Amino acid sequence: MTEQPVFFSSPSGRLEGLLGLVPGDGGVVITHPHPLYGGDMHNTVVGALAQAYQRAGYTTLRFNFRGVGWSQGDYDEGRGEQQDVRSALEFLSANGKNALALAGYSFGAWVNALTAPPEDAVKHIIMVSPPVALLDFAPVGPMPQLQLVVTGDRDHFAPPNLLESLLPRWNPLARLEIVRGADHFYSGCLDRLAAARREQEK
Repeated sequence: MTEQPVFFSSPSGRLEGLLGLVPGDGGVVITHPHPLYGGDMHNTVVGALAQAYQRAGYTTLRFNFRGVGWSQGDYDEGRGEQQDVRSALEFLSANGKNALALAGYSFGAWVNALTAPPEDAVKHIIMVSPPVALLDFAPVGPMPQLQLVVTGDRDHFAPPNLLESLLPRWNPLARLEIVRGADHFYSGCLDRLAAARREQEK
């Protein structure tokens, strides 16, 4: 996987990212786990998602939220981070990527859901282990672009039964993929996570 360091602007200042350029108009923004618990764009699940999307022909942009790594600003409890997501989408659009997607893992999935980008801006959304047992998803409304939710059958932060109860409100047409043997960190299960994303394209 080939990626190059980039910086782009957000209201909090410059944000640090890794851009994987692929020919075509498809692009995806990939967001990382909780900054206060060591989450950043170098997370292995985030990297696996970037690799899977590049193989599917998407330009990828994974980036550090405000206050993480070389990104300027301070942690904002998910509020300012929503603007970071919008800025990342605008950066890809300014670079000729017009068929955009949004993928997030854990805290990143929560921020993406709260961002609620319009359908003309983002064509599809996937959520990996949205931590519904840890963070407040009550403000999250319908997401018509949501296509796939992935979690592990041992994930206590994103328990499958709770996700099943929420999918009808988010999008009853979205698919829930449960990775057997996986906890919240997908140790030893990254290949099955990538396979679940590939199935989305079929």
